[in-house]
Amino acid sequence: MKKAVLPPLTFPVDALEPYYDAKTVQLHHGKHHQAYVNGFNAALEKLEAVRAAGDFAAVKHWTRELAFHGGGHILHSLFWANLKPGGGGEPHGDLATAIASQFGSLQAFDTQLRAVTNAVEGSGWGIVAAGPGREVAILQAEKHQNQLLPGWRPILAVDVWEHAYYLRYENRRAEFVDVVLDHLVNWREVERRFAEVAEV
Repeated sequence: MKKAVLPPLTFPVDALEPYYDAKTVQLHHGKHHQAYVNGFNAALEKLEAVRAAGDFAAVKHWTRELAFHGGGHILHSLFWANLKPGGGGEPHGDLATAIASQFGSLQAFDTQLRAVTNAVEGSGWGIVAAGPGREVAILQAEKHQNQLLPGWRPILAVDVWEHAYYLRYENRRAEFVDVVLDHLVNWREVERRFAEVAEV
């Protein structure tokens, strides 16, 4: 595996104001996301060292660390890519068709997505994932790696770890989730990711 690198934001740190404050974006991206990048790279190094030393008892620990920090890096990278100033609205095209077919309507999908994301126990993510046969699923991930479906690719991730929203929204997770989905999500990027999965 290659070492991870923190991807730059595609917008200035204050571009999501007034919905997502610059201080939180700066801390979230530059400190928290960077910590997952660092943790992933450290786990890679430790795994190489314990394998070289023949210490396979330690492999289990560092493999778990790799999954935790790697999942944090991947989901945060997706989270930032799925935000934009002036976002919100609703999906279109093939993604909208798939959603309507599987959930009955875009409204039913939206209601379930908010409910599932708000109901994450402790720290984690609300995730929209694409799977075989152009299917769409709404998932939760506890921490960064628990409860994901193998073979399904996340195309939208909403971060509901407290560090994502606490400076501005305090314990009002549902308010933050509403802000992300109503004003910040970049559905064109989500549609692009869905199309990539559908082509495979």
